[in-house]
Amino acid sequence: MKIKTLGLALASSLVLTGTAYAQTEIQWWHAFTGRLGDLLAEQIDQFNASQSDYVVVGSHKGNYSETLNAGIAAFRAGEQPHIMMVFEVGTATMMAAKGAVVPVYKVMADAGVPFDADAYMGAVKGYYTTPEGDMLSLPYNSSTPVLYVNRDAFSAAGLDPDMDLSTWQNVGKALDGLKAGGSTCPLTTAWQSWVHLENMSTWHDVPFATKENGFGGLDTELAFNGPVQVKHIQQMGDWARDGKFIYAGRRNEGGANFRAGECALFTESSAGYAGVKKEAKFAFEIRTLPYWDGVDGAPQNTIIGGSSLWVMAGKTADEYKGVGQFLAFLSTSDIQAKWHQNTGYLPITNAAADQTKAEGFYEKNPGTDIAGMQMTSKAPTANSKGLRLGSFDQIRGIIDEELEAVWSGDKTAQEAMDSAVERGNVLLRRFEQANG
Repeated sequence: MKIKTLGLALASSLVLTGTAYAQTEIQWWHAFTGRLGDLLAEQIDQFNASQSDYVVVGSHKGNYSETLNAGIAAFRAGEQPHIMMVFEVGTATMMAAKGAVVPVYKVMADAGVPFDADAYMGAVKGYYTTPEGDMLSLPYNSSTPVLYVNRDAFSAAGLDPDMDLSTWQNVGKALDGLKAGGSTCPLTTAWQSWVHLENMSTWHDVPFATKENGFGGLDTELAFNGPVQVKHIQQMGDWARDGKFIYAGRRNEGGANFRAGECALFTESSAGYAGVKKEAKFAFEIRTLPYWDGVDGAPQNTIIGGSSLWVMAGKTADEYKGVGQFLAFLSTSDIQAKWHQNTGYLPITNAAADQTKAEGFYEKNPGTDIAGMQMTSKAPTANSKGLRLGSFDQIRGIIDEELEAVWSGDKTAQEAMDSAVERGNVLLRRFEQANG
């Protein structure tokens, strides 16, 4: 009897083991650690628990640039993942990677998964679709820059925390008062190129580059050395000289200073909300990104940062079916509403935005709806729908160098922006020649 029982147990174990190994594995390479990495892992676990045909395996591959480079190297070696997280500046690079990707709209159609591109927020969708509206990659984490205010720092400097900060003119007055009131860090920023050149341009409806910022063709040329951009960068440089703008680094190094209560104002991604809310021991609020009063059309709309999910070529039909089901799962309103509310990233679907509002989240957390309003209050123009430039990651590196020369007082804003445009255009021509 014991032998029979043992035999049945072994048979059952083999069946269960066979079922486990029969699951089709889906590899997802991403760039998230910390709180974002935990939330991403939670999404994977939920999907894996919701069905038994597929198992998604997430792998952290470094920061955005490192993840993109790892994916390119893996494809060349024939070892690419099924899904790769690519930051928005890599969009043109991925579009030009002939034979390396499968467009999301095709993945969903072939997998028989219901998919409606119009369900996604227009300002987000447009970044990752063709002129015909076909979605190339799936928006995942999309954010836009906003202004964070340390209310306690304003009060300590003798300023009204509720003062109008909607324009850069008013911000300048606040910086004067903060400096006079003893603040050692009146203003800092994260992602200087993204906030103070890329979004600065779209927010004021002036071109960052020709050909609709690259959407209209690979023969685009950079144009961010115009009067509006130069005025802003020169003012930032003057504030840096006077100790009113404290530069902390090219990425998000300034975030630690703001969250520690050292800085009064902080221009940063809306996705910084999760960290500020968790760490700040002071009263803070979110305001709209300031604009320069007097510029025609301003404020227009800001644009997104973050990443989208690209499906890599070279996999089987069954694997792509699993990919399609997973991407559909990530787009459900429950998943997106929770992601939006926990991170500060935009809800990528209209349904998730409606659900968040219906749940009363915006009323309980004032300012968390500002990012969405900045993106959607006006229909995007040719200058403000986004940027699609080849070699953009390298161009950002050039911009960072030139901005640092302004902050240190080594160059005027005009000299630095002219140089950045000239150097960046060299990279654009190389990209055009390689992919035209």
